[in-house]
Amino acid sequence: MASCGPGCRHPQPPPFRFWDLFFALLGTLAFLVDLGIDVWVAAGYLQAGHFQWGGLVLGLLLLSSLMTQFFSWAWFRNDPDKEGLPQPSTRTSRLLHVLQLGYLYRCFCVLKVGFQVCNKENATEKDQASAIFLSHDVSLLRVFETFLESAPQLILVIYIILRTNQAEIFQVFGICISFVCISWSLLDYHQTLRSFLRDKHKLVFPSSVLYFLWNFLLMCPRVLSLALFAVVFSYYIFLHFLVIWLVMLLWVSLQETDLMEHANFEWFYRATVAVILYFCWFNVAEGKTRHRSAIYHTFLILDSGILIVSWWWYRIPSSWDSQLCPVLLAALVCNPLGIFLKCVYYKWFHPSVTAARITEFDEVDSNELGNEDAVMFRQMVIETPVINRRTYRLSQNFFAGSLAEETRNQQNGTVSDMYLRHVV
Repeated sequence: MASCGPGCRHPQPPPFRFWDLFFALLGTLAFLVDLGIDVWVAAGYLQAGHFQWGGLVLGLLLLSSLMTQFFSWAWFRNDPDKEGLPQPSTRTSRLLHVLQLGYLYRCFCVLKVGFQVCNKENATEKDQASAIFLSHDVSLLRVFETFLESAPQLILVIYIILRTNQAEIFQVFGICISFVCISWSLLDYHQTLRSFLRDKHKLVFPSSVLYFLWNFLLMCPRVLSLALFAVVFSYYIFLHFLVIWLVMLLWVSLQETDLMEHANFEWFYRATVAVILYFCWFNVAEGKTRHRSAIYHTFLILDSGILIVSWWWYRIPSSWDSQLCPVLLAALVCNPLGIFLKCVYYKWFHPSVTAARITEFDEVDSNELGNEDAVMFRQMVIETPVINRRTYRLSQNFFAGSLAEETRNQQNGTVSDMYLRHVV
């Protein structure tokens, strides 16, 4: 086991504050409200005789729940030795996930442990680490749930509005909320990864706003282009999804992700990431991503452009007088504006730029390591009984340069204060 090095202190996990508890509560309530609304909407469609729409809503809800519960169960299965965590027994865990209650159980555990931590004047490091561990898993599961259910349902709602040429106030409000929730889940996930870095590498308020905005602006035209295409080619949209999903699955597989403990389970993770990539950029690999990001955005712009042109061509001449034209023009502006804000973020507002001038890497990257540094860094993991190795592994890939710098300097901060050991 490698020593911590001179000046290394006892591990100091990032603090879990009332603000974190508030957002955990907000996320849990949003999940419950969203679940109730989905069931209510599906029932309304079925009662109105729209069995296809109702079936799609229920199907997306079931698919999202099954995949989320699968990942939750797999992670419980691989974390039996985490002392201090509210771990259910094997039988209880299996029952919870069969009943589709595993994710909700995790949310309640975060609230329970987080409340206990926030109400202790001198919360121990173990308590803090437990709350952070649980919140990290919930954050990643929330991203999965969002793109497996919320994003496809958003397309469905816009499709129904376009088909019926009617828009209720609650539908418009729901669309806006869905866009905000999707962008927020990405921001929350990104902030979760950055909890392993020192304060100078954390997202400050302006950086968070820009990160949220460019994700929001890039999601809007993508979802609208898919909904427009679905209006005129209702059945081909499924073929389109299958083709693009297979392309993205190949893309992810070539990057050799390693989030899950078992190789067979890793394919479920890659398949889920491929769904996310169908909608927006989601980096999963270590190293420079500037070129990968450029290729991805170019591909997605061309694909969305083909979908919009197909819809426009099919609707001529009626589409020229359509009330959708202003909306379409606004969506077309959103894409270049979103890319512009993304460039602004990485050029001037990226936390690594604030700490040290870095412009060659995406948010999940940093200065490329030398061979010796890269080997050393890949061999190191944080030695603590309650560290979330999944999130740390993602953070290791995403912020390799920043973490390596901190382990070399051994200065105060989240990672540099933690003991490190070699992987067996």
